[in-house]
Amino acid sequence: MLDSVDSIAEYGLYIDGKEMPSASGRTMESEDPFTGKPWATVPDGNEDDVNAAVAAARAAFDTGPWGRMTATERGRLLRKLGDIIARDAAELAACESRDNGKLYREMLGQWQYLPEWFYYFAGMADKLQGDTIPSDRPNFFIYTRREPLGVVGAITPWNSPVLLLVFKLAPGLAAGCTFVVKPSEFTSVSTLELAKRIEEAGFPPGVFNVITGQGAMGAKLVDHPDVDKIAFTGATSTGKRIAASAAGNLTRVSLELGGKSPNIVFGDADIEVAVNGAIAGIFGATGQTCMAGSRLLVEKSVYDKVVDLLVKKTREIRLGNPMANETEMGPIANAPQLQKVLEYIKVAKEEGATLACGGQVDPDLGGNFVQPTVFTNVHNGMRIATEEVFGPILAVIPFEDEQEAVAIANDTRFGLAAAVWSQNIHRAHRVAHQLRAGTVWINAYRVVSFAAPFGGFKESGIGRENGVDSIREFTETKSVFVELSGAVRDPFKLG
Repeated sequence: MLDSVDSIAEYGLYIDGKEMPSASGRTMESEDPFTGKPWATVPDGNEDDVNAAVAAARAAFDTGPWGRMTATERGRLLRKLGDIIARDAAELAACESRDNGKLYREMLGQWQYLPEWFYYFAGMADKLQGDTIPSDRPNFFIYTRREPLGVVGAITPWNSPVLLLVFKLAPGLAAGCTFVVKPSEFTSVSTLELAKRIEEAGFPPGVFNVITGQGAMGAKLVDHPDVDKIAFTGATSTGKRIAASAAGNLTRVSLELGGKSPNIVFGDADIEVAVNGAIAGIFGATGQTCMAGSRLLVEKSVYDKVVDLLVKKTREIRLGNPMANETEMGPIANAPQLQKVLEYIKVAKEEGATLACGGQVDPDLGGNFVQPTVFTNVHNGMRIATEEVFGPILAVIPFEDEQEAVAIANDTRFGLAAAVWSQNIHRAHRVAHQLRAGTVWINAYRVVSFAAPFGGFKESGIGRENGVDSIREFTETKSVFVELSGAVRDPFKLG
């Protein structure tokens, strides 16, 4: 880590248990979104680096000590890693906040919670049991084994680099897989810092490898014939390209993609609580989260009341230095994303949405700071209601009754998350069951757990992360037939 805010930290790739420069000899700067200045350098890798990392991961899986470890031994290493992360949570949170501009206090809470993923899956490592299958052939005993898939290529985004990596890493390591990680070129540092802790925990060389560089590095990883699975979090458009490329080698994929998640407020909801939840759902993390509640659906009977309170509270959100405790919203993470957010504000105005508050770069802070923005008089025919912005923009949509609310909520190509705000528990469950989304909150928003499966319907992804379901995503099922009589009496008759 850095000794002072003025120094530039220098990082190398992490391959086969060693930090090293890229074969390309190039580096790239990581910019602090708050100051707009570089604070670290990481290698700008090439195909040779991808090949070296995959070879290290393959050797560790096929012939290294990792493949000979028992599941219980793998669990011990995962638990030790969790302890190390808990010890260093403050340092790692500061690193990630500096890399992507998210609030330090949010990052600290996130890093303090991350060890639980490793503890949970440490306990699950030796619970991957097969089945004994009743045989229709009396001279055969049949059972199944769950075996690790092999080498996993993990491609992670810039908004929550290590949290979204750990969704993949903890179950994958518990299952016995090895990893090559390609983090976003905007936020690679925290993943390289994680590599140091994995080495300290005692994981064998080659089990965890990190390659950094531009997006082409990820494409090379997807196309590599020795990669058994790609686990990706990011934009739906990129996920589609990954799925198409991976099909060339029949590489398995799990994809956690975009969302346009509806937050549904009924007239009988506790309005202040619902508005607070809506604000947390869209302006938390500066709206740069796949599960952002970017569509606020409000029953017409309370529409004006909700909008008035929402606008009042939104105008009070404190923007500023993400390292300061009083800051409630930080900057946009990088320049390309800033331009995308500003373009959507322009589009929303052109399509006739009403700007209720925000809508511009903050005049006092400038740089990457966009004011938290609320648009009203929105309908699902507008791009602001159908396309993922990934920024602090909320589209407020009125509805007449429960049936219309469900129809509007489901009228999207996405299906990652949703929320229902109502004090009528019958209605809350009834609506939750009708929503086509992988996660539905009732009177809450933006809560995840290591124990609860996370993923999307429709174009929000393939597969699930977290919980018991996720570890199965990193295994193959093998059926074993054991002949019991001791002799094959008729070679042309099976069984």
